Amino acid sequence: MSELSHVDESGVVRMVDVGGKPLSHRRAVATGRVRMAAATARRLRELPKGDALATAQLAGIMAAKRTSELIPLCHPLPLTLVDVQLEVEEDGVSIVASAETTAQTGVEMEALVAVTIAGLTVYDMAKAVDKAMRIEDVHLVEKTKERA
Repeated sequence: MSELSHVDESGVVRMVDVGGKPLSHRRAVATGRVRMAAATARRLRELPKGDALATAQLAGIMAAKRTSELIPLCHPLPLTLVDVQLEVEEDGVSIVASAETTAQTGVEMEALVAVTIAGLTVYDMAKAVDKAMRIEDVHLVEKTKERA
């Protein structure tokens, strides 16, 4: 028997059937970072393409809502909250995203997608002024499940 929930006993990839599971309030928090030059970090609200932080926040929220369209075996979820926060630091931007739902499966992928797309948006908006940026350390920091 496979330990992977998306692979059956014969090794075939499948979507997990969550239909019989009870509804639970689920929350996940992910974080990541875009490392860049200090001069770039100071300019993020005044780049040639506009305010990278506001744009990245919106992009992260929008992406979380479309996670099931991006990752083939994810269930579409009725998200009740997506929050994306970006904080400018001396040598980059830290990103924290949280997602919540009341459903039969978790929202980890939605939080991770939100962080990743927010980071990619910062990168896209600042790449003209900083060719050495790096998106790094995207990971899940918390997930909770409580009976609905």
